Amino acid sequence: MKINGTHYRTIWLAEDGWGVEIIDQTKLPYAFETVTLWSMEEAGVAIKDMLVRGAPLIGATAAYGMALAMREDPSDMNLGKAYDHLLATRPTAVNLRWALDRMRGKLRYLAPKEREDFAYREAALICDEDVMISEGIGRSGLEIIREIAKTKKDGEPVNILTHCNAGWLATVDWGTATAPVYMAHEEGINVHVWVDETRPRNQGASLTAYELGHHGVPHTLIVDNAGGHLMQHGQVDMCIVGTDRTTAKGDVCNKIGTYLKALAAHDNDVPFYVALPSTTIDWTVMDGVKEIPIEERGGEEVTHLTGKTADGRVETILITPETTQAGNPAFDVTPAKYVTALITERGVVKADEAALAEAFPDLAAA
Repeated sequence: MKINGTHYRTIWLAEDGWGVEIIDQTKLPYAFETVTLWSMEEAGVAIKDMLVRGAPLIGATAAYGMALAMREDPSDMNLGKAYDHLLATRPTAVNLRWALDRMRGKLRYLAPKEREDFAYREAALICDEDVMISEGIGRSGLEIIREIAKTKKDGEPVNILTHCNAGWLATVDWGTATAPVYMAHEEGINVHVWVDETRPRNQGASLTAYELGHHGVPHTLIVDNAGGHLMQHGQVDMCIVGTDRTTAKGDVCNKIGTYLKALAAHDNDVPFYVALPSTTIDWTVMDGVKEIPIEERGGEEVTHLTGKTADGRVETILITPETTQAGNPAFDVTPAKYVTALITERGVVKADEAALAEAFPDLAAA
């Protein structure tokens, strides 16, 4: 995607050919800054502290983290150490494990002297594949938006509600939930996006709104609890969200608050779509509510808020009584029965075990 007219991916090799550059998403939307990762440990910090976030981008960063580890020490011992260290950074997004399994699975059969070059090539391939997958998701979802657009009167937009950030910043390029939106906008379809703020880290307010604004897509920021009201009054044509892990039966785990949006959509007959790359499907998990580990993040994300002051300073302030303790589950699970369909790189798929297995027989049987 473009920022101020310049195309960026979210992760790329530095000019020296071995450092890994990322966009520091903790600085958005107030500043656009990049960070160079020089070690596997720094890649782990970038994932854990959310300089990078979003399931596909976490996986890509972990892959490059393995490459950085092999540059430092390509031994079997360090291969195992790097795998364990990076896997422990965040528990929910399955792309992290998928990318690490892929890297370790191929590197372990190579001689140590061959591992560095191969690891960099494989990490770059993972990134390129992610872009192609996002483009496929975009084409699949575009067909849905086109059909809704045909029902609108002249000048009326297709109103799309999204939650959290499943955009370019959550992937290597294009995004998952936003890819159909960007493609529809570029095709000339009148689209408008309702952007949930997404407390407590405000990824909607700080990231999705940032992306859409730079790309010229009309959008309106709303508080997290406004979606149901808008649906009751016919102001939402469809919901599209992303997912960090999808079960073999079609349950989806996404940013906290997604489940409530799905319930509101179900009650108001608003189609609720989940856009996902096949890499987020965990074929080993059937019951999302019971089996998917939910990351519990620090309470300070709830009790404190970061913003820009009138004189341009970025400050973090306390918004609760000093003695108040906060719980902070980062994700929730939406059962498949509330999902209209899954938008994938292989088309629009019903959210159930049989349909997923039919769409991805090569993966389901692995």
